[in-house]
Amino acid sequence: FAVEVVNNYICRPTIYFNMNNQKLSSLAETLVSSEIVRLGATIKEKIKAGEEIYNYTIGDFDSSVFRIPQLLEQYITEAYKDGYTTYPAAAGESALRKAVANFITSRSEIEVSEEEVLISAGGRPLIYAAYRILVDKGDKVIYPIPSWNNNHYVNFSGAEHITIQSSRENNFMPTAAQIAPHIKDATLLALCSPLNPTGTVFTKEALEEICDLVLEENKRRGPEEKKLFVLYDQIYWMLTYGGTEHHSPITVRPAMKEYTIYVDGISKVFAATGVRVGWALGPQYIIDKMKSLNSHMGSWAPMAEQIAVANFLNNSEAVDEYLVSFKKDIANRLEAFYNGFIDLKKAGYSVDAITPQAAMYLTVQLNLVGKKNQEGKKLETQADVTAYILDDAKIALVPFSSFGAESDSSWYRLSVGTCKEEDIDVVLAQLTASLGRLQ
Repeated sequence: FAVEVVNNYICRPTIYFNMNNQKLSSLAETLVSSEIVRLGATIKEKIKAGEEIYNYTIGDFDSSVFRIPQLLEQYITEAYKDGYTTYPAAAGESALRKAVANFITSRSEIEVSEEEVLISAGGRPLIYAAYRILVDKGDKVIYPIPSWNNNHYVNFSGAEHITIQSSRENNFMPTAAQIAPHIKDATLLALCSPLNPTGTVFTKEALEEICDLVLEENKRRGPEEKKLFVLYDQIYWMLTYGGTEHHSPITVRPAMKEYTIYVDGISKVFAATGVRVGWALGPQYIIDKMKSLNSHMGSWAPMAEQIAVANFLNNSEAVDEYLVSFKKDIANRLEAFYNGFIDLKKAGYSVDAITPQAAMYLTVQLNLVGKKNQEGKKLETQADVTAYILDDAKIALVPFSSFGAESDSSWYRLSVGTCKEEDIDVVLAQLTASLGRLQ
């Protein structure tokens, strides 16, 4: 540092930091920021410059379009007024853990006790805790591509990435046949259904085959060997549409209860991403270890929100009433976009879409590499396609490459959480016009 001297008086020291050449932890040196956040920064700059962008990149809800349940909002306000502003219990308030256990048991046929429930500030701390409790440096973690953030959690753990490249033929869900060659000596199989980013689900038969692999592998391992666990992210499980059914490891194979950790919460099912209440379900000895880690991180859900969510989950009539309307609104948007893309496909444009099944996402394809815009500039890469749709049609979508897929993947996630119904016809018209300008 340097000392500044003015008129013979010694002023406060000026400290100069030059950290460019400083060595940090190996984790810090390998951290990669969120691909979606980077895309979001570009979109924000365009909006700031006065452009009207239809932003369907974010897995969140516009609260002016999708409100949290009115009764839940009331319960939260009342809890703060009643003074619930202290630290909650490390595992979560007993009232909420009981409510979650009852909620899951009554609605999914999975028998859960209070001791098998851990509450946290949303799902992310729980996923991180599960990785850190189960996975050692160098362990093998199997996960599908595309999928949300598993690449980052594997990196945090210093584990070995074993990726399964899923495909359109299976609605981008991994299969037992793909997993089987990698399952020997793997420590964790990270699955998600309904899947972010695709909004597709496991069929009962497909999940049964995967669970049978896990059970057979664990039977093969000796008593001194680590078992293979399944981390099952089902944060969207109540948002299914039409004839789609949600299946989970324990419901298809009860013996999987010994090897499955679920991640769930209110973020998506009640449009409550900012309320930050999530839960993990699993064997008590694992939940206890995750609780210890989360207590050191301080990743508790706020006390008032916990009390409010417990009250709301216990009110089955209010939950059902909200879900009927909420699911209908999301399904209408997904169906409208799906029909629009299929109409464009029938008209001869190089686009496609997968029938919406669940969550708030539609999987769409923009197979436009090689086309030329009005100025004669060729779209050389998929990144050029993404930029063209954003610049010309004013539509922002997330490419599957942001979820681990190859950079030349022509598939995208379209999220309807911020979509106003009156905008859909406008957006499809702008997309049609932009496609029509390509040669």
